[in-house]
Amino acid sequence: MSEFVVRPPRAEELHAVGELTVAAYRDDELLQVEPEYEAVLADAERRATEAELLVAVTGDGELLGSVTVVRPGTAYAEISREGELEFRMLATAPAARRRGVGEALTRAVIERAHELGAKRVVLCSLETMQAAHRLYTRIGFRRLPERDWEPHPTFWLRAFALTL
Repeated sequence: MSEFVVRPPRAEELHAVGELTVAAYRDDELLQVEPEYEAVLADAERRATEAELLVAVTGDGELLGSVTVVRPGTAYAEISREGELEFRMLATAPAARRRGVGEALTRAVIERAHELGAKRVVLCSLETMQAAHRLYTRIGFRRLPERDWEPHPTFWLRAFALTL
């Protein structure tokens, strides 16, 4: 039996989900180029309304991580196209790292894509996030370089895709 489950968040958890996401990005020093992005990460209520939010929690309700699931053409979509499901803002609490939380959240997104009939799952990741890239590659994601992009100078996002 797993030490945690992945599920949609409860309304009373949304503030903590935002705090967890910000803490994870700070821990990885990912807010230095675009510090205003912290407000976007912190606003889990908006993400739960305009996208689909999933959380990993222990049996006693401790939040371990979260991910934002995005359909093409919606407010949080960056690179997804028709027939694809995108995920963003995958975050694991710094104290919960190396427990399989990121993988479980990624696999939950893939399962959600199957449920929705998507043909592919896509994401963007900073080129410096090598541990995440290893996880995605191990699961079966492949680079999608034609969708790489640069939201800010010297801030490259690398695209990945998993065909279902």
